[in-house]
Amino acid sequence: MGQTLKCISPIDGSVYAERDVLSNEAAFDAAARARAAQADWAARPLAERISLVMAGVAAVGAMNDEIVPELAHMMGRPVRFGGEFGGFNERASHMAEIAVEALADIKVSEDATFKRYIKHIPHGVVLVVAPWNYPYMTAINTVAPALIAGNTVVLKHATQTLLVGERMAAAFHAAGVPEDVFQNVFLDHDTTSALIAGKAFNFVNFTGSVGGGKAMERAAAGTFTGVGTELGGKDPGYVMEDADLEAAVETLIDGAMFNSGQCCCGIERIYVHESHYDAFLEKAVGIVNGYTLGNPLDRDTTIGPMANVRFAQEVREQISEAVAAGAVAHIETMAADDGGAYLTPQILTNVTHEMRVMQDESFGPVVGIMKVSSDEEAIALMNDSNFGLTASLWTKDVERAQRVGDLIETGTVFMNRADYLDPGLCWTGCKDTGRGGGLSVIGYHNLTRPKSYHLKKVTS
Repeated sequence: MGQTLKCISPIDGSVYAERDVLSNEAAFDAAARARAAQADWAARPLAERISLVMAGVAAVGAMNDEIVPELAHMMGRPVRFGGEFGGFNERASHMAEIAVEALADIKVSEDATFKRYIKHIPHGVVLVVAPWNYPYMTAINTVAPALIAGNTVVLKHATQTLLVGERMAAAFHAAGVPEDVFQNVFLDHDTTSALIAGKAFNFVNFTGSVGGGKAMERAAAGTFTGVGTELGGKDPGYVMEDADLEAAVETLIDGAMFNSGQCCCGIERIYVHESHYDAFLEKAVGIVNGYTLGNPLDRDTTIGPMANVRFAQEVREQISEAVAAGAVAHIETMAADDGGAYLTPQILTNVTHEMRVMQDESFGPVVGIMKVSSDEEAIALMNDSNFGLTASLWTKDVERAQRVGDLIETGTVFMNRADYLDPGLCWTGCKDTGRGGGLSVIGYHNLTRPKSYHLKKVTS
């Protein structure tokens, strides 16, 4: 008997969807079909590939009324927030808009004797392993530019959002993208590793845990298959003495708590200049106390359950350990907190970097707030992390933000905003957050390989 993947709904613990995984033979056959289809797909005019991909994106948008409650059932995001199509479309649209320029040949020189240039060649077959927290937006980051660049794509989505890959594949196929060019597959970990180790793919893009990223790299070891990873964060916010306090509190607390804290670039640590600390804390507690924890299908709910009971348990353990070590919890347990997936959002003070809640990724609705007295102190604390995805700086001084940003070990520096992915910028990280980069022109560079042409026109 083959393995069955089951999506357990955080709403009530019921099985919302289940799918059988592919056998090893069927999985390798799917990859082979993708490889066989790649040359014809890459031979199509770039404008045609762009048009088909954007038609697929639009077809996903047409499903949004069904997708929004489906996401609530699968991973708990409240329906009041309307799903992900805005960001999904923004990211794909930007990559479509820059494709002609980003994929154009790099002209080196040409005269009567020589013509020299560099082409961007698609890798071939790209495996996209996507996470559940923003299942459409994270997948499209790679799916759209990979297809536009001339690759074929095999998508393996997270079990928690089991139906997302099916939705995307159905939409893209209906729009005219050939079935073998973009495939959704259900795989177990062993088969995924076997495919990578067996050179079934030319490039692997993985978004998920550090452990998952290590497994991808181990599987690819010795194959020379490129692996791009985005593995998590412990993203800090720093509120300087000249910050707009109201904007800082509202944005950073939203960045910490939105999606029940289940954001790759969610704010998990906040450092506040001593001159703002008391006022910041008071306002932050007031905001969180105004949340309504409850069933995500209820339009009054502003914060839903975490996607899985075990995710909530990890956050509870981090909070309880911190409180036992002297941290102060500021939010009273909410009525809907059931000790399971429904978790009271929490603000902690009197925290230290010896506590797991300030070091390990929480990926839940909890944030620790610390008082600082200088940029130097804040920089040292922000860099005291194994992760490096984003950092959010709050100041009216652009040059100061640039100066501080240059000293922070991170992939993105925000000033006066947080928790946003700009498709015009490279989405990247450092340290245990992983390596590689998505979106922007650099995203295209990572989904293609350079091929140099040194053409001598005359031989005498």
